[in-house]
Amino acid sequence: FPGDKSISHRSLLFGAIAEGRTTIDGLLPAEDPLSTAACLRSMGVGVSPIREGEIVTVDGVGLDGLQEPSEILNCGNSGTTMRLMLGLLAGRDGRHFVLSGDASLRRRPMQRVGQPLALMGADVRGRNAGNLAPLAVQGRKLRGAVVGTPVASAQVKSALLLAALTADGPTTVIEPAHSRDHSERMLKAFGADLDVGGEMGRHVSVKPGASLTGQHVVVPGDISSAAFWLVAGAVVPGADLTIRNVGLNPTRTGVLEVLEQ
Repeated sequence: FPGDKSISHRSLLFGAIAEGRTTIDGLLPAEDPLSTAACLRSMGVGVSPIREGEIVTVDGVGLDGLQEPSEILNCGNSGTTMRLMLGLLAGRDGRHFVLSGDASLRRRPMQRVGQPLALMGADVRGRNAGNLAPLAVQGRKLRGAVVGTPVASAQVKSALLLAALTADGPTTVIEPAHSRDHSERMLKAFGADLDVGGEMGRHVSVKPGASLTGQHVVVPGDISSAAFWLVAGAVVPGADLTIRNVGLNPTRTGVLEVLEQ
């Protein structure tokens, strides 16, 4: 199955701000991760060409090494790229960034990330009072905060965790319900000082100061793609189906629980 898109994005982003080289096996060579890679290259990160079946290397620039780009960062059609980039760039003190994308992405709401980032001191401006791209980010020294998110969203949470890595004090993100936790698991593996607590893991806290170190990431297959085959196997009497190398993160396995029921 194709590599998990959420993990593909994060492996590129976390590798970019780590020290040293990150190698990624199984990265999804689709348009959205390609947009993330292109944005990172524009800011001085070395990302090797992304081709089907080839290991991708990311030469990290460290937590605060992203350069001010000479061009607009084009996020294509990828909401994940734009929302996670907002968190990544908001704390790059003294540097200026402009994010845009295709016509569809320019209609999608971004304030769900911009507003909670503003509680940490971020300066994000754009059309419709900062809700629509193109968005301008003026990097600032961010402050740690306790931020409650109105909706359970892995994208919003991930953006806040990225911003928290270089804030001036600890940050805690509190969600109304537990969303996908790829970012927490991966940031911890890269070396971030991160704790998950509260009921059902709804409180995620980051203490700044720990540097990230390049890792070897194996991107599992996407269970969303596997779901079609799982359901097909379930409705064919006597079928015996084995699916290999698919991610079993407990925040993503709802389809397995439904089929078991």
